[in-house]
Amino acid sequence: MNIAWVIVVLLIIILLQGMLYSKIGLKGISYKRAFKQDAVFEGETIEMVDEIINKKLLPIPWIRLESKMSPYLITQSEKEKQQKEGDMFHRTLFSLLPYQKITRRHQLIGTKRGYYPLNTVSVTTGDGVGFSEVFHSFEASTAITVYPNLVPIDDIPLPSHSWLGDITVKRWIVEDPFLQAGIREYQQGDPLNSINWKATARTQSLQINKKDFTADHHLMIYVNFDTNEDIRMPIEQPDVIEKGLSYAASLANYAIEQGISTGFGCNGYFVEPFTNTTDRIKPSIRVEPSNSGQQFAYILDAIAKVKMDRSRNFRAFLQEDIDQGLTKTDIIIFAVKVTEKMEKQIAYLESLGNAVEVVVIGDAKEKGAKAHAS
Repeated sequence: MNIAWVIVVLLIIILLQGMLYSKIGLKGISYKRAFKQDAVFEGETIEMVDEIINKKLLPIPWIRLESKMSPYLITQSEKEKQQKEGDMFHRTLFSLLPYQKITRRHQLIGTKRGYYPLNTVSVTTGDGVGFSEVFHSFEASTAITVYPNLVPIDDIPLPSHSWLGDITVKRWIVEDPFLQAGIREYQQGDPLNSINWKATARTQSLQINKKDFTADHHLMIYVNFDTNEDIRMPIEQPDVIEKGLSYAASLANYAIEQGISTGFGCNGYFVEPFTNTTDRIKPSIRVEPSNSGQQFAYILDAIAKVKMDRSRNFRAFLQEDIDQGLTKTDIIIFAVKVTEKMEKQIAYLESLGNAVEVVVIGDAKEKGAKAHAS
């Protein structure tokens, strides 16, 4: 009888504690998640921080967090396994004492350009013997932007180095003494009347006022997402298009460093939530040319958030420039192929006073560019 009563009492205790955890196991539990960075480049490490707090007297023997995550945000061990197919679930297991806070840091790697939001996390807990479990979904929104890799300018199959030189000359025609573009270190031959004495005193080295230029030419870098004319068909060579986006970012970086007013465009569209999914035809992507200090960051952000899909074919994208009367612009286009219709649009743009160069990218095709002299 004594053993029987012991068993009965234990069963009652198990039942009661199971009911207790089912009812209030997740009450007083708070969870926060954040990335330590807003953006990284491909291949760089991202630190994600989990913070969970038990705000009640009842201890939590175990609590499990599960969150769906892109396969392109992975740990080092997952990278070695080269796991890339489908979404993954990031799981973390805790146990919490009364009024305890636990913070865990996870080192992830952004392996591919993109914008990766994390919205909700599934939280499961239960009693210590596994009699019952209770589940809840917590809102824990955060996001990380992964920029494309930058490559050396010499690795980009541009038409020629003189092409870049010609563009630079176009912009550095007349220095305007009334336009300030920041300061820089003094170099031999700089006029003494350009010395900025306040900046010199602050930095303890000679600094001069950097002048801007009055030339109104611009550089637009385009990436053609077309691998076929029918936009209902999927993109056949996404890896090649990704390479074109990497080239575009790298060239923009170089051009802006040279003081060239640079912009970016493509016939793709932004991922959610940066585009209206109810629009039948989504707007194409354009970053207007500028050489401001933030321009490269704007271009990088735009390229990172481009969806690998098309809003329209590329000839329709070029038609938008024609309709707006685009002029005095140097255009370089990274494309898998050049169609006859695209050639006609380019010729029209040239007739408006633009200079256009096409760089064909892809397997065995990066041998140079097809030049269109204005």
